[in-house]
Parts: sequence; structure tokens; C-alpha cells
Amino acid sequence: MLSKEDQRRFEQITRHLRESDPAFFARVDDRARARRGRCLMLLTIVLWAALPALTVVAGRLAGAICAVVLLANAGIMWRYRRRWL
Repeated sequence: MLSKEDQRRFEQITRHLRESDPAFFARVDDRARARRGRCLMLLTIVLWAALPALTVVAGRLAGAICAVVLLANAGIMWRYRRRWL
């Protein structure tokens, strides 16, 4: 964690960079967004793969609830796919 003074200074540097070179800042920001999207996609795939084991271990109701949540997640990811790729 940064101290309050270091955090303030970091925000000043970031603000200055955003104002002085917006193209560079946009590229860096897009990379971070894409990295988050890839991590979320990987997490979704792992959860889908774990769904059968969860159903066996925790029962059909837990598996059904997890499947509904994952379907909603897949729908949201499909809807906002441009933000994450």
C-alpha cells in the first residue's frame, strides 16, 4: 500500500500523463481491460469444467444453481464482449 502522500503523487503523475499523452494512456488502459477480460474468461471456463464435479459432490440443486449463474455470466460476457477482447 502507498502512503497518502505517495498515492496523491501517483494520481498527479497519472493525471499529467493522461492529459499530455492521451493516446498512450488509452493503449495502456486497453491492455489492462483486456487482461481482466482474459482472466474472467479463464475463470468462467474453469467453473464450467468444475460444474459436473460440483453437481456430484453437492447435489443436483447446487449444480443447477451454479449452472444458472454461469449461464447468466456467459450472457453478460457475450453482451459486453467488445470491452474484454
